[in-house]
Amino acid sequence: MVLISALPYDYELPTSDGLALLIIDMQRDFLEPGGFGDALGNDVSRLQAIVPILRELLSAFRARNLPIFYTVEGHKPDLSDCPPSKLHRGQGKLRIGDVASMGRILILGEPGNEIIPELSPLPGETVIPKPGKGAFYHTNLESLLREKKITHLLVTGVTTEVCVQTTMREANDRGYECLLVEDATESYFPDFQQSTLEMIRAQGGIVGWTAPAANIFQALEKWKPREKLGIRS
Repeated sequence: MVLISALPYDYELPTSDGLALLIIDMQRDFLEPGGFGDALGNDVSRLQAIVPILRELLSAFRARNLPIFYTVEGHKPDLSDCPPSKLHRGQGKLRIGDVASMGRILILGEPGNEIIPELSPLPGETVIPKPGKGAFYHTNLESLLREKKITHLLVTGVTTEVCVQTTMREANDRGYECLLVEDATESYFPDFQQSTLEMIRAQGGIVGWTAPAANIFQALEKWKPREKLGIRS
């Protein structure tokens, strides 16, 4: 048994190849000037601060040939998958579908909808477009996880209180054991970040666990899943 030191108590890694890394919405529209996050008046540099840790996590998972899934929030060019309540909410200077410096805001295939270059997916790493906040809503994420027999998810990305938390709650309801990597997720609002971490691990881990990346790296050094040892269930 290999444990990650976490809150509210230690997180047990699976004994078989059931672990995956989930990277949520690290796309240019949210992290770079001129994107949707910037248009809403946010300080996008806060989100950029987690990129080095995410690169380390990617390297660790790639070195072990473990599954990696990315999501990007975006919509069809005709906005047919964007409900009016989402399209018209807020009073920012730009809205979904409007043209900005990186193309149309939150439209699939536009430059701003791409994952930032520092975290570019490699062949075999799955990118899942999602029209909502949660990664399971109107996507094939669940079927892909079932196909690969994933039971445990290390969750990262942005923003902590919106798409990350929504995805963790969706995953929890579907029976996945989720750990949120504390320094590989971020919010435009520091108070929201901290509150979300506390909500997730409250009441004995009602949604899941949280831990810093350093604890994960330590545990991965000791972890040898049965599939890697040639032992089949």
